[in-house]
Amino acid sequence: MAQHGPLPGFRRTAALAAAALLGLLSAARAEPAFTDPWPAVGDAAGRIVAVPSHSPFVPSEIGPEAPATPARVTYYPPAGADAAHKAPAVVLLHGAAGVDEHREPTYARQLAAMGIGAAVVDVFGARRDVATSFTDRVIRITETMALADAYATLAWLKARPEIDGGWVAVWGFSYGAMASIVATNAAIADRFAALYDLGDTRFAAHVAFYGPCIIDFEDPRTTGAPVLMAWGDRDAIMDAERCQATAATLRQGGSEVRTIVYPGAVHQWDGSRPGPRPIGRLLNGCDFEVERDLTVRDGNLGIAMGGTFTRKLILANCVGSEGYLIGRDDAVRARSDRDVAAFLSTAFGLAERS
Repeated sequence: MAQHGPLPGFRRTAALAAAALLGLLSAARAEPAFTDPWPAVGDAAGRIVAVPSHSPFVPSEIGPEAPATPARVTYYPPAGADAAHKAPAVVLLHGAAGVDEHREPTYARQLAAMGIGAAVVDVFGARRDVATSFTDRVIRITETMALADAYATLAWLKARPEIDGGWVAVWGFSYGAMASIVATNAAIADRFAALYDLGDTRFAAHVAFYGPCIIDFEDPRTTGAPVLMAWGDRDAIMDAERCQATAATLRQGGSEVRTIVYPGAVHQWDGSRPGPRPIGRLLNGCDFEVERDLTVRDGNLGIAMGGTFTRKLILANCVGSEGYLIGRDDAVRARSDRDVAAFLSTAFGLAERS
């Protein structure tokens, strides 16, 4: 007996059912949204990629002549996103001790689970040929190099089909928070935009967790992106008066700025180290100004930072001998999660998307 396929009517019914199912799946596709609490994620692995970057020592060296360096980036793709349903993203910059598994990668996994792409930049890991010890890294691997990797990652994310390049934020911690604030400066952003062919694209928002406020700008113009600055009132490395002055300068330059001070919190409330316990050395005596031509000048000695020798001299003169308290605090972490969620939801326009 000859074999026959399904009857035409059956085929039509099946096709209609499949179309309806696809429509339902599309309608049910999860849009990026922050949850409270943030998801408890496991060991979801990111993908390590080498992103073309550079290593300018100071802002005045930003350009194609700066040494080429492949940035080491771990990318966590956003759940539910594709070329037809683009997602926002966050670039995460670590502190002076490097990437902390309980901080940057944990945040990245949580963001990705909520439908927001995340890229963890390992500034030190990309430059192991330059420095490996803590002290050498702080002297030889500068905030400008962190900025170079951050903007290079912005360009890489912009090219991703599942990412909306207009909605990429940068979130820094301590040393990385200093870079996040410097990244707001319009002149610096314009230099990196030209270097990485970003056109009009800039970071859509800047988050700075417990970043010492020791850098000022002769030209205060910012990119206009909003800024969130947060720190604990028991964190001795944070000079509240200077940080409020930094916030005022950023507002003068064109950015909306929100500052949050968590009562009882010490440095790195969202890291892996228990506490509170003393660590490190204070930077409160340091005072750097980025001049209009992007020269970085030390306010104490009056000399320009031009390489490892002058950087070492400047830091030796301004870094104190006293330490500060550090320690994980899950209650503060829950509060800061909610504050970051509110800030980025507004910056990314997530309320309008839903």
